[in-house]
Amino acid sequence: MATRLSVITTRGGDQGTTGLGDGTRVAKNTPRINALGDVDELNSTIGLWRCEDLPEAIDTLLGRIQNDLFDLGAELCIPGHIALKEEHVLFLDEALARYNADLGKLQEFILPGGTRAAAMAHMARTVCRRAERCAVGLEANKPVIQYLNRLSDLCFVLARALNKHAGRGDVLWQRD
Repeated sequence: MATRLSVITTRGGDQGTTGLGDGTRVAKNTPRINALGDVDELNSTIGLWRCEDLPEAIDTLLGRIQNDLFDLGAELCIPGHIALKEEHVLFLDEALARYNADLGKLQEFILPGGTRAAAMAHMARTVCRRAERCAVGLEANKPVIQYLNRLSDLCFVLARALNKHAGRGDVLWQRD
């Protein structure tokens, strides 16, 4: 793979603009750049989550998701570029079914927490929801929106699975 950046500090953004993948310069506060930032933050949050002691299968799953998110970011960065397809969404659907199958029925709302790894899953879920809202606002391609929607669901399910794996139950909301 060729080196894509040889200089990190270009000073090109000093005036409040940034370059898209097609060379177009846009303001750093445009909806597209906000969406890119949210997807980047999500990918970083998942990277931090992966620093936890996770079951190998979940860590491998999250690694694949990080690569998908990089592709998703490329799609947002290059107007007209398509990177995510229906098979990416189906991959998440399969993971959701696999991990949800071992969990009990929800009896009450769940609060973020339990183990640190589960709390990180909830952090990723909330960042993912924000990225999804930005993608909807951009009217991004359908698989991008579906992917982010499924990923937030998967983060919720993985939080529950990680608490169960650690021998902890869900942290339930307590009604007054």
